[in-house]
Amino acid sequence: MAKLMGAAGFLLTLMGISGTIDHLAAQPILGFLLNGLNREVFERFEAFSGVEVYANLTVSVLGVVLMVLSDRLGRG
Repeated sequence: MAKLMGAAGFLLTLMGISGTIDHLAAQPILGFLLNGLNREVFERFEAFSGVEVYANLTVSVLGVVLMVLSDRLGRG
């Protein structure tokens, strides 16, 4: 379970960083996979209007938190 949490955290971190780059400048590398949240979720909801960069950075921070938690669970 710790490995799955670590993989999900890594993917969320990549998605958050990639979404931030995509929002600030076009980012063509694996855009269909890594920018799904930025292009499909954050752009559709008005609650995220104007704060897309912060939303993407929050996703990446949550990914880092998941990776740290999975590391601590794997040790114990």
